[in-house]
Amino acid sequence: MPRLLPGTRALRTFEAAARHLNFTRAADELGLTPAAVSHQVKEIEDQLDLVLFTRTSRTMRLTEAGNVLHEASIEALDLLN
Repeated sequence: MPRLLPGTRALRTFEAAARHLNFTRAADELGLTPAAVSHQVKEIEDQLDLVLFTRTSRTMRLTEAGNVLHEASIEALDLLN
């Protein structure tokens, strides 16, 4: 079965979360709730079967896969714009 790819809305959400390294700031920028950002990021992680962020109680960092997807999402969204 082919793997589903994230849609543009999910990529925009991921890109904002990756840039801010904070779901609340990404949510404020996008007009979403932090829970919606978290849900969309989790959906991308499930679709791609990858962990994109390492999360602790106070910090969030991109994994290597997260860095690759962040760079690719920037390029893809720029191209689409």
